[in-house]
Amino acid sequence: MRTDKKLLVKGIKFLGYTAGVMFLAPFTIYQAFKNEDHPAYIPVLIIGIILAITAISLGFYSMKIFMDALFGKKSKE
Repeated sequence: MRTDKKLLVKGIKFLGYTAGVMFLAPFTIYQAFKNEDHPAYIPVLIIGIILAITAISLGFYSMKIFMDALFGKKSKE
């Protein structure tokens, strides 16, 4: 069983996207709560929550890609 290098590089790329969104989501939510009296409070909070959900989804997807690269996909025989 060999490691699929192209899939591993794709997983590392997605892991980079995940790390970026993981730092951006809490920052956005913090900025929303810091400016509760501002008219853009609700839209910024919604964007932060969407980014947080995206970070979690990308994390799971990145781990799936890593597992497929290291162990291969299950073949139906």
